[in-house]
Formats: sequence, C-alpha cells, structure tokens
Amino acid sequence: MDYKDLSSNPVAALLQLVGAKWKMLIVTNLLKKEMRFCELKKKLGCTAKVLTACLKDMEEDGLIIREADEKEANKVEYYLTDIGYTLKPVIESMQKWGKEYRRLRKLMERYGG
Repeated sequence: MDYKDLSSNPVAALLQLVGAKWKMLIVTNLLKKEMRFCELKKKLGCTAKVLTACLKDMEEDGLIIREADEKEANKVEYYLTDIGYTLKPVIESMQKWGKEYRRLRKLMERYGG
C-alpha cells in the first residue's frame, strides 16, 4: 500500500497495515527471531496462499524484509525492518489487554456479571 493512501486517522492507518489477523501474528513471531516461510506457516497454521499474500503486503509496506540465500535457492528468511520493530509496544499492549480481558471474563462468569 502506498503510504499516501493511508488514512489520516492513526488507528485506521495501523489497521490498514496490520489489521488482518495473520499480519499481527506474523509480527508477533518475527519479534522473537527471523523465520523461514515454513516455520511461520507451521506456527500460524494458515494456508501457504494466505501467508504468501500477507508477507508480500508487509514487505511492500516496509514492515518486513525477505532475504533469499544466494547459496540455497529455497532458503528464504523473513525479519522485521526497523519500522516493523516499532510495532513491539503495540503488540505488548495488545497481549496485556488480551490477558486482562480473559481474567475479567472469568470473573464475570464466576460471579454472574
């Protein structure tokens, strides 16, 4: 996506770039280490077609880098760019919120809230 086509609303712009379920999970995994296509596919459990499309979009958006090994034709690794790493606090905040939500829902179920 051309950055000029992004929404002027910051939250909407974020969602345009990484709002798809698989994209956020790709970022979450690549925050830990660079990964090959097959590793990501196995971790995520999505189809190769979906993963390929997400990775292509994210590369075009400057969030990840696709690096092919010159010696091994089939060895391609993906890793986050500096811009991609700026999503770390967003992911951490989402993880914190998700844990808190689950905790609160358990309390609601327990006490009929």
